[in-house]
Amino acid sequence: MKLFNTLASVIFYSIFCFSNAPIKANSKFYFSNTNELLIGWKIKKKSNLEIKANFKTIDALKKLKRIKRLKPYFKEAVGYVVFPNVGKVGIGIGGARGSGEVFEDHKVIGSATLTQLSVGFQLGAQAFSQIIFFQNKNDLNRFTEGNFEFDASASAALITEGANASADYSNGAAVFTFSKGGLMYEASIGGQKFTYDGY
Repeated sequence: MKLFNTLASVIFYSIFCFSNAPIKANSKFYFSNTNELLIGWKIKKKSNLEIKANFKTIDALKKLKRIKRLKPYFKEAVGYVVFPNVGKVGIGIGGARGSGEVFEDHKVIGSATLTQLSVGFQLGAQAFSQIIFFQNKNDLNRFTEGNFEFDASASAALITEGANASADYSNGAAVFTFSKGGLMYEASIGGQKFTYDGY
């Protein structure tokens, strides 16, 4: 009798379970695009998280965006690189170095390093911010691919507090420097070289 009751219970529960929809988990399976095999649970991609720029870069950008003359550049350029602090020292022979970040469509995409070696009449120390606007995608690509530098005769407009700067694109780039203090004879960018590291 017990065996009969047990078999009857198993049959009853089997009919009940198969007649109802299976319980669904919240997680979803996904298939490979290449071989359409089930390869595991679907995981939320971290690439959806937006990378944020360094706080020094953000602070420098806020100051630069307040300069009325630069607004058309921010609006029209496909990208730009911001160096919040470039230090330059020279006694006859000068050298400069700074770290910054690169933006495309106003989103940070990587970091950059600026180095410069110059020869000529110069004395003292400079500290300034620098921004380079790129006119089109090809010019931005030249920078990110490591094929971008300024020749010896290149120069940038020096921007001081409350002043309107004026500079046009030259070879696809427009360069502005923002004075932060120190003795500065000229805003020369001749000989600047750059490296880029994508995020």
